[in-house]
Amino acid sequence: SKNMAPIATGREEFDEIPTVVGIFSAFGLVFTVSLFAWICCQRKSSKSNKTPPYKFVHVLKGVDIYPENLNSKKKFGADEKNDIKNKPAMPKNSLHLDLEKRDLNGNFPKTNPKAGSSSDLENVTPKLFPEGEKEAVSADSLKSSTSLSSEEKQEKLGTLFFSLEYNFEKKAFVVNIKEARGLPAMDEQSMTSDPYIKMTILPEKKHKVKTRVLRKTLDPAFDETFTFYGIPYTQIQELALHFTILSFDRFSRDDIIGEVLIPLSGIELSGGKMLMNREIIKRNVRKSSGRGELLISLCYQSTTNTLTVVVLKARHLPKSDVSGLSDPYVKVNLYHAKKRISKKKTHVKKCTPNAVFNELFVFDIPCEGLEEISVEFLVLDSERGSRNEVIGRLVLGAAAEGSGGEHWKEICDFPRRQIAKWHMLCDG
Repeated sequence: SKNMAPIATGREEFDEIPTVVGIFSAFGLVFTVSLFAWICCQRKSSKSNKTPPYKFVHVLKGVDIYPENLNSKKKFGADEKNDIKNKPAMPKNSLHLDLEKRDLNGNFPKTNPKAGSSSDLENVTPKLFPEGEKEAVSADSLKSSTSLSSEEKQEKLGTLFFSLEYNFEKKAFVVNIKEARGLPAMDEQSMTSDPYIKMTILPEKKHKVKTRVLRKTLDPAFDETFTFYGIPYTQIQELALHFTILSFDRFSRDDIIGEVLIPLSGIELSGGKMLMNREIIKRNVRKSSGRGELLISLCYQSTTNTLTVVVLKARHLPKSDVSGLSDPYVKVNLYHAKKRISKKKTHVKKCTPNAVFNELFVFDIPCEGLEEISVEFLVLDSERGSRNEVIGRLVLGAAAEGSGGEHWKEICDFPRRQIAKWHMLCDG
């Protein structure tokens, strides 16, 4: 019996260990649940804040986009009208985009905005929403933006209706694209269009937005609002709005219906929201004689059967449209028996008609000689968020005409020699 007593005491100690572990586990579980609930409450309270954090959502979804670099003090300033004169102009790269709220499907509530009667279509003078206030647009700015040639007047492309507003509290420039009327039919089979609108703030061309596509209509009612934060009111006079009206095409390049250019010089937005309309004009199309030139250097290595192509320079490139200079780059395509076997491209050069590339590409030739080989050069204008437009085209090969054929014959006659020539670009 004396020997059994210590054994019983040891068993009791072993029985107490699971109990202690269970108590600590229960306390740990309660602590974890409490911590999780506290974190959830903190997240919920942060979402209900007046200035939610910046988030990027696709522009067509219709969800708010807030500026990432603006805190509450910058976004909601008091007495903005009095402080603008004393504050220096913000840098142009501080623009931010915001879309106002729509419903859960990404659409605006149905409204029937009437910008004016049919007699108002010819009137391009902006109107103030507040009654009793006078118009504040200079005659010079109206003439510059509405001057139409006799040919453009004959071809009616419709009318664009929109409104402009400046929010002094949020330091924001607000553009509402309301509707377009009387658009031409771009689909010959259905005799209708699938219109949408791209808008760019000039002269920067950095901030581009677009509306959703409305199917099978010649009188689309968009009613979409775009808000640009970080634009001082004093800078509004230096800007211009460029609208491009397009028709969506699922199987090829979208059709361009026309464009509208609105210089903001002389437009006074301090009185409130302004309803405006402009006739859509035909887009400025480049002439074939003004595509520019491209300097290309070629060298054929017969021993290694390789072709070295150097894209050196481009000069006298035309403007992409009324919005300003092009952002050119060059695509190089190698063809064998009319089949593309390789492709390269240069870097983009920003806002210049005279680009310097100096980029070298080496192509392996799959056959002996260059009789069935040709090289295509496409000079394109880089457009963020849309399809790049071809500025000009150049083909070098045995069957090429003019300077392209002469250049090709020289590199065949003088292998291992680098030969450079200027070439005129033709239509793409």
